[in-house]
Amino acid sequence: MTLPSDTDHSPALILVVDDAPTNRYVLATTLRRAGHQVIEAEDGTQALELLSVPGPLPEIAIVDVRLPDMTGFEVCEHIKNTPATAALPVINISASAITVNDRTQGLNRGADAYLVEPVAPDELLATVTATLRYARARRRAELLAHRLHLLNHFTLALYSTTDSQELVRVTARAAAAIFGCGAAAMLTTPEGRPLVAHTWQDRPGRSRPTEPQVHTMAAWPWRRDRSGSQDRPGPEPELPCLPPDLKDPAHRRTVKGRAKSERPPVVVVIAADAVTTPDDEQVLAQLTQASTLALEALRSYSEEHALALTLQRSFLPERLPENPRAQLAVRYLPASERTEIGGDFYEAISTSAGLVVAVGDVAGHSLDAAMIMGQIRHALRAYAAEGHPPETILARLDHLLMSVEPGATVTLCVILIEYDSDTLHLANAGHLPPLLRNPDGTTFFVPEHGPLLGLGLPHPPARKITAEPGALIILVTDGLIERRHTDLQHSLGSLAETVSAAPTGPEEACAHLLEHLPPDGSDDVALMVVRLNAARTC
Repeated sequence: MTLPSDTDHSPALILVVDDAPTNRYVLATTLRRAGHQVIEAEDGTQALELLSVPGPLPEIAIVDVRLPDMTGFEVCEHIKNTPATAALPVINISASAITVNDRTQGLNRGADAYLVEPVAPDELLATVTATLRYARARRRAELLAHRLHLLNHFTLALYSTTDSQELVRVTARAAAAIFGCGAAAMLTTPEGRPLVAHTWQDRPGRSRPTEPQVHTMAAWPWRRDRSGSQDRPGPEPELPCLPPDLKDPAHRRTVKGRAKSERPPVVVVIAADAVTTPDDEQVLAQLTQASTLALEALRSYSEEHALALTLQRSFLPERLPENPRAQLAVRYLPASERTEIGGDFYEAISTSAGLVVAVGDVAGHSLDAAMIMGQIRHALRAYAAEGHPPETILARLDHLLMSVEPGATVTLCVILIEYDSDTLHLANAGHLPPLLRNPDGTTFFVPEHGPLLGLGLPHPPARKITAEPGALIILVTDGLIERRHTDLQHSLGSLAETVSAAPTGPEEACAHLLEHLPPDGSDDVALMVVRLNAARTC
């Protein structure tokens, strides 16, 4: 609830409209002796002109009913029907229009009060005070409603931010918009980097709000006391671009908030005279707390993302095998838009029959997907080590998946590179087609494939192709090339074009692909490049 403010009894700027100089003098003198400021008009036209001039509006208009150019009723109606002055209280006053019908007409046509002359000075001042109290309370309520609307809007914006820079920028923008003055916000990122955003300009006097600028601070200007329970400002550094009128700490209002006692605070700074009521204090505190909670959510997300990435990488091979038949390079990039663990994976294992390489993708993003990925990868290694050909590996993996994880699906491409010949055995279970680049730079896909793993359907025999020494084999997951609203065939064409111009070294080729086909962060990326060496001769 908004309590009455001391400003309800503070002096006001009042417009007195009366064509009789004596009456104007009496009214104006009474008001000025009570501390009010008075501007005078001798008719309705002059009064309306004064109200249309740029600058602060009067808080009350006292209008005589009998004016030479229009009635006081008409003046009141014009004031109430003009958006800029509609909230201006009007007190009708008259020595001749004193009947009940006159007073009723005045109130019905928009007047907030009606006085009959001669009016006692105490009655005049009491009426002015009561009218001011109501008008100022109404303005405070309207301002509070507007500020709460903005607070709700910016709270949603704060919770929608994706990084600390955006968060500190939105916080400063919110404080400036809600309180109508320059503002600054400071926080420490989850990585420990202090940031400040402000809307101040480098110019003398009160600075109007601008688009927030974000700066990295060399040190945090707040330090804990020995008890660890409070913050106190340190001597350095000073807030950047602090306007001259806020250099004195007494002229600025600083609010701090933290989600946990051990966290550095989120700090919001605005001009002290922008916070005039307990409601303003509450709005500023709620804005600071909303920013604090949003930062804590970002910190939790960052920690969870790092944990998920560590766990996910633990499911992938620690190193690639050294094999005389091929040189290998891989890249794994987690999705940057989500915390959940993905199911993309790669594998390479030297067997008695040759070098087996594979890239696959478990449907979904979750811990379950990662666990399935780990099971499939380890089973793949076991089946390959037993010497099974690629199509048998797929069939056994399909049976395993149906048995232990019914309903899960996996795409997987497995290639066996023979030691003693230039023959490759390619078996593809619904995965993106492998791409081969000949030593002369020409490229081609191997489009033949069977069904996804997990459907219980038979898999066709592996496709046998011949690849010369120096050829590149590129295996990717869909996170590298698939984009929303882009046809897959177009994306595959872009991949082939990029591979045709790639360097011959696997590591360099991986770097080239990621540079020219940067992932959009919406999905994980597994990329494997294999450069074939000459087959061994007996």
